[in-house]
Amino acid sequence: MLQVPEQASLERAGSGETATPAHGGTVRDLAAIAVPSYPLGRRIRGWLAWAAVFALLAWAWAPAEMYRVVALFTDWRNMAQFGAAFLKPNFHDWDEYLADMVVTVQIALWGTALAVAFGIPFSILSAANVCPQWIVQPVRRLMDACRAINEIVFALMFVVAVGLGPFAGVMAIFVHNLGVFSKLFSEAVEAIDPRPVEGIRATGARRVQEVVFGVVPQVLPLWSSLTLYRLETNVRSATTLGIVGAGGIGQTLYESIRSFQYAETAAQIIIVVVTVVAIDLLSARIRRKLV
Repeated sequence: MLQVPEQASLERAGSGETATPAHGGTVRDLAAIAVPSYPLGRRIRGWLAWAAVFALLAWAWAPAEMYRVVALFTDWRNMAQFGAAFLKPNFHDWDEYLADMVVTVQIALWGTALAVAFGIPFSILSAANVCPQWIVQPVRRLMDACRAINEIVFALMFVVAVGLGPFAGVMAIFVHNLGVFSKLFSEAVEAIDPRPVEGIRATGARRVQEVVFGVVPQVLPLWSSLTLYRLETNVRSATTLGIVGAGGIGQTLYESIRSFQYAETAAQIIIVVVTVVAIDLLSARIRRKLV
């Protein structure tokens, strides 16, 4: 194969030979080219950041009882004996388990839908590029409170308020995810291209029209993707709310574990895993079309 002089020269340079450009130039050894280094100040900041990370991990080592990690290897027989009880799942009452799983999915659906419906206006109010700071900061702190409290805590509160059953689980999923959606949606709003909004503003449109026609069309695909992702996580969260009486398969699962019915527990766990995997695969295909 024919080679142009420049190509042959570069190939010789790559093999460690001295490269001489065919058009005449200085002789250079490419291997001798010095790689530029970062400034000393930037490297020091990087070292300090890593030192801070390791210092935090060292600080949390004893309180988190990380020294007990050796028990995973010394007491593996106990784990194997316990895990062996799950190797023979009992699907005798599979129809009841499946019905409970359907209720769990319905809890997640309604909780997610309410969180999205109320989270959209709160996310607009939390966006610094849309609303003034005297509105943004109080709304963000309120949403932080919703997001910081776990669903189980909310479920306990709503069980006391409205009684046992799936509605308490719906409200727990809703309130917690209201804070999550407002955070995720507002970050998407703050990352939009401002030029379409400025163009709409130049026509004399009102602020609501700027949001509806300039902001929402840009973030709608990402909002849809985030909604599907949170629906997956909410199905997983809803499976644990039954522990406190908020309905779904979590209550059946908790009762099976407490009564040492590991074969039935294994069957219920398999149904949960299969359901979550199915929702994950379906939502992943939808997200690929939306984003």
